[in-house]
Amino acid sequence: MEFENLLVEIENKIAVVTLNRPASLNALNKGLLEDISQFLDGARENDAIRTIILTGSGEKSFVAGADIKEFSDFNGQQGEQLAAKGQNDVFNKVENFPKPILAAINGFALGGGLELAMSAHFRIASENAKLGLPEVTLGLIPGYGGTQRLPKLIGKGRAAQMIFTAEMITANRAYEMGLVNEVVPQSELIERAKTIASKIISNSSTAIEKAIQVINLSDTDKGFDAEIKAFGELFDEKDFKEGVAAFLEKRKPNF
Repeated sequence: MEFENLLVEIENKIAVVTLNRPASLNALNKGLLEDISQFLDGARENDAIRTIILTGSGEKSFVAGADIKEFSDFNGQQGEQLAAKGQNDVFNKVENFPKPILAAINGFALGGGLELAMSAHFRIASENAKLGLPEVTLGLIPGYGGTQRLPKLIGKGRAAQMIFTAEMITANRAYEMGLVNEVVPQSELIERAKTIASKIISNSSTAIEKAIQVINLSDTDKGFDAEIKAFGELFDEKDFKEGVAAFLEKRKPNF
């Protein structure tokens, strides 16, 4: 499928999805959000894709924020609808996607861009990356999950400081805070992401899908029960049979 605002390369069951609006530093607009949503819908049932890497075009920006021109004259009801549609169509869909999504942050990840990265299952960043939630400088708050996901990743106090001050942080500071998993040179970012993705796809996709579901419940009172149930269900799956057989036969499993 061709997209106006995305570049998609699929190789060895890894989809590298590049957000491609370089003239606006890949700012999120209606068209880009729609493309992401449509790609995810197709990728869900595409057996050629086991893991997804999200990144931005160019060397300056992952996503520099939302396209403010699109909502500059909105009223309250329109603003609420904007946030709800984005959450339902993209951000929650990314977070709950059954296949791992890794955000490779290659520059600015601001506002909606950082919210998109946070909705991915984990993040790595290039050394030049800058991350922040500047919405309060516009008289707004993050509306695509930033006030909910950031505290879970770095703690309530640090999240409050980032949101209240609207300050950008460096990639190394983001690593220190647990917001990103690794920091690598810009030139090595995608290759490192592919290396991680390759390790993921060598494991059971059935088990990983269950792991995504229960990890996303880890901060709720349903988490432990969901883990127990998922653990038991996996005993009936062919991947469990193959994994145990491979272990006993001292070979690599063929998932």
